Amino acid sequence: MADYLYEVREKKIFKILDGWRNERFPIYGPQKELLLNMERAATALFGVVTYGVHMTGYVETEEGIKIWTPRRALNKDTYPGMMDNTVAGGLSTGEKPFECLVRECEEEASLPASLVHTAKACGTLTYFHIRDARAGGEIDLCEPECEYIYDLKMPLEVIPKPGDNEAIDFQLLSIEEVQSAMAAGRFKPNCAQVLLDFFVRHGILNAENEPCYNQIIWKLHRRLEFPTK
Repeated sequence: MADYLYEVREKKIFKILDGWRNERFPIYGPQKELLLNMERAATALFGVVTYGVHMTGYVETEEGIKIWTPRRALNKDTYPGMMDNTVAGGLSTGEKPFECLVRECEEEASLPASLVHTAKACGTLTYFHIRDARAGGEIDLCEPECEYIYDLKMPLEVIPKPGDNEAIDFQLLSIEEVQSAMAAGRFKPNCAQVLLDFFVRHGILNAENEPCYNQIIWKLHRRLEFPTK
């Protein structure tokens, strides 16, 4: 499969393959068995379930909760310049979610493993994402995704810093600033969903202040009618 997709890429048939990552994502069968590995950039062409980890790093201040928010590098193939979760990354074949989180935290935010090991696992989000032009390559491709979600309460003196070329910088934003940026469409779409789930867990978003509360909960935890692990 990998050799075939590489040949397709070289023929420039699908623009989405210009974002070739040399990362292998797992494809599972109905008995949760691993069927094959697929180049990450090609998964959207086939509509298979992909997996990732997303972590919200936050601090508690006298003014309330604030969230560390990076801006994606302008040269990224997908969603350049948009706002992101504190740390996020795709889950490659054979990699366990927490192992992936520790690696991504070091690479993307220069956070030490000793701190990351205090992160709290908060379940999963499952949803369908439809690619638009900001994602790069072909549009209107349907991507079912499963994200392992973590919260990390961070000390005030710890400041995340880009450890690779994934982010421009990190900003410490109040809940109101994050909500305004979300409303303005400045966040990468699936990252906005992760933040909605954070708001629910921390009592910021509830049935009393959001008329679409139940619908939001349902859409953040869709049943994916595909084989998953």
